[in-house]
Amino acid sequence: MSSNAVMESKAFPMNGGNGAYSYTKNSQFQRAASNVAKEMIKEEILEKFDIAALSSSSNTIRIADLGCSVGPNTLLAMQNVIEAMEKKMSQYSHDFTFNLPEFQLFFNDHASNDFNTLFTSLPLDRHYFAAGVPGSFHGRLFPMSSLHFVYSSIALQWLSKVPEELLDKSSHPHNRRRIHYMSADLNDVTEAYAAQFAKDMGNFFNARGDEIASGGMMVIILPAIPDGVHHSQAVASVTFSSLEQSLNEMVEAGSISEAKVDSFYMPIYIPSPREMKQLIESNGCFSIERMELTNAKSMIGGPVSISALIMHLRAGFEGIFSKHFGSEIINELFHRTIGKSAAISSWLESSDTQGTQLFLILKRK
Repeated sequence: MSSNAVMESKAFPMNGGNGAYSYTKNSQFQRAASNVAKEMIKEEILEKFDIAALSSSSNTIRIADLGCSVGPNTLLAMQNVIEAMEKKMSQYSHDFTFNLPEFQLFFNDHASNDFNTLFTSLPLDRHYFAAGVPGSFHGRLFPMSSLHFVYSSIALQWLSKVPEELLDKSSHPHNRRRIHYMSADLNDVTEAYAAQFAKDMGNFFNARGDEIASGGMMVIILPAIPDGVHHSQAVASVTFSSLEQSLNEMVEAGSISEAKVDSFYMPIYIPSPREMKQLIESNGCFSIERMELTNAKSMIGGPVSISALIMHLRAGFEGIFSKHFGSEIINELFHRTIGKSAAISSWLESSDTQGTQLFLILKRK
């Protein structure tokens, strides 16, 4: 299982900086996802994180946020983790043999991530030492058994690459003028996405199995669909379908070529709890301490703002669209998508509310 090889993975960074279309200014939906899990994470740390045993050898607790992006969400999430651990340490206030550990926090994302904006946002009164770790979380990033707590929120849905067979026009699973498996007419397309996700998650769990010390904890939050619900019913389906419709309108208008749309796929997969459970159990390195579907919509406080949602899409996807189609099409693409606000709003209001994201607490065996 152990491997020091660097994993080759495609980079799809969020918009950097602090401008109008930046991830920093347009990541409230990811923040809602983290807020739903905030109290659950605190509960699990207080109940199950053995801070005394894990810090005994080095007097340091090492924490990593994988797929941290630009902020401010990663900073808020990490502050929540640190506060929970400090509260855990207060349980040892009468134990004179317990030395208070220091916290070392690693922020990880692809090398093309805007780490400059992230690090200029670090709070001056932080209770941890901070470092950046560039690279793909689909491969090894840290030394053996060096981490004690790993956190990843709204990141693992990104595939390391588009399934290769979809880019081969001579292959059977070709998805003409579709940009995603959720709207695919062919089961082979969905199967290709699922197989790529399973391979990526296998690599992810193998790498974390090497890096996390025995007894260490991992928190995973990612978009999900309930067991038994068709992929086309996922909340993400409406956003991808709207972007797909806009691209096809631009083909008809002559703004882009049909061939460009035919060769484009969103490298994102939304799993079910059953799929994740099978992948974790197949890996064998982790026990599942907690797993439940949650609904980030409950933290937004009212109807979803469609204009805010589309700004969020632009902050997250502008880079990948620009790379494939060219930056000159971006304004038209999102202007056309804003024109579909009424349809998007209607679909979201009637969408399945069983759960839109999966919350997982794993413990290294």
